[in-house]
Amino acid sequence: MPITSTILDVAENHPDQFAIVGGEDRLTYSELVEDSRRMFAVVDELHRAHTDPPSPAPETDGIPITAISVTSAFETSRIIAGLAGFRALSATIDPRWPLSHQIGVINATGIGVVISDSPALAEALAASAWTGTVISLADFRAHEASVMESAPLPSVRDEAEPFLMLFSSGTTSNPKAFIKTRQQYRDNVAVSAAHLGPLPGVATLAPGPVSYSLTLYAIIESLATGGSVHVADEFHPITMGRRIAAEKITRVVAVPAVVRALAEAARRDPERFTGLDLVVTGGANLPASIRDRLGEILPDTRLISYYGAAEIGFIGDSREGDGTWITIYPTIGAQIRAESGSQAPEGELGTLWILAAACAYGYVTGTTDAVLRDEDGWATVADQGRIENGMLQLAGRAGDIAITGGHKVSLPEVERAYETYDNLGEVCAIALDDSALGSIIVLVIEAGTNTAGQGAGKAALFDHARAHLAPQFVPRRIYRLQRLPRTVGGKIRRAETVDLIMSGRGQRL
Repeated sequence: MPITSTILDVAENHPDQFAIVGGEDRLTYSELVEDSRRMFAVVDELHRAHTDPPSPAPETDGIPITAISVTSAFETSRIIAGLAGFRALSATIDPRWPLSHQIGVINATGIGVVISDSPALAEALAASAWTGTVISLADFRAHEASVMESAPLPSVRDEAEPFLMLFSSGTTSNPKAFIKTRQQYRDNVAVSAAHLGPLPGVATLAPGPVSYSLTLYAIIESLATGGSVHVADEFHPITMGRRIAAEKITRVVAVPAVVRALAEAARRDPERFTGLDLVVTGGANLPASIRDRLGEILPDTRLISYYGAAEIGFIGDSREGDGTWITIYPTIGAQIRAESGSQAPEGELGTLWILAAACAYGYVTGTTDAVLRDEDGWATVADQGRIENGMLQLAGRAGDIAITGGHKVSLPEVERAYETYDNLGEVCAIALDDSALGSIIVLVIEAGTNTAGQGAGKAALFDHARAHLAPQFVPRRIYRLQRLPRTVGGKIRRAETVDLIMSGRGQRL
């Protein structure tokens, strides 16, 4: 473990069981073991060929870093799984990141080999002071094919050894890198296996880029528990419906937007989805409307909305409603702290701190000055929330909390109130400076083809807020933008929305 022990065991006892499936690309457990031998031989040769190799960050314990930055979910999964059984540290870099972010993390962390098909990245690295190697995916596969069968077998590694380098962002700011050890991943898999259903032999569909921690965790937990993971570069409802039926997939792990698309695909062709037992979602708030819709169409399919952080691991989950009230897992410690650092009173908003065995030790030197853990091992990623009767209610990140008239207002709570407003589409709540109140709450509606909020609709939007929100949460103004700004992963960028409204780009209703 985290995955090699299980991979070797399944390869010996069930050699023909699929480990990773990407449409027509398929790899059994026995093939994965043989694949990994050639894969590491190539990576090891590339690193050893450097006359002046990049120096890995001190947190790596000197283990060379190999980064995968390709769009193929199957190839990325194959390489991450294959290198797990060797003295190797892997990282996934999203090829859709701004080029400056990619160059920054490669240089700052001391990545030595980059598998990438991007000419722009290769040219930019060549023009920088970086002394590593970029190799295309096709060339990497060609090198694998030429490796002799004497390459070493994968083995179970020491628990303290660094395993994966991950990144906390990469869309609006410089990415913060952190490293998970093998033991931290074992602890994370133990939590997931107890609560989120990755079981031996289970076929899990995890569509989306492997650079997303949700997708990457789904791959690791499936292989660590002896399941089969089915990957896809993106979610196509018709194609995925066919795969779910043909491959007897019983578990799906995906972001809420994909779950919405899945529900609509099941509405059109429910027979293809009748074998689906469990849908696990995370990475964003799950609107209650999606849960209700899936429940209507597939009443026998369970839906779990989990909460976690890539740096920390799985924290808790919700199995009803909109996912804002979280049951914290028994092995996880949670507390809310006020700005002073002291523990906040019951029910009061503050910063969430977590105590979890799976938590990374900290961020990689050179990528950020942020501190992840305190001296007692408690960690925070600046999520805001409150705890009442042992339940955790999330309120967003620090930037998602506004102070208006002396009241703390959770902007995501304002947005959730509009989920029940028919045909409104996407909205973003922001706070604008105000001399009297400190700030005022403003609702920004994505226009598209939607006409809600125009004319008489404006009064209806305000009435809806008054009926569903406390007075201090009710927006003072409403604007429309043709399109809300989003990250490459589809999340709305609140700070950029503020900038667009302040620059006069929005239409005030």
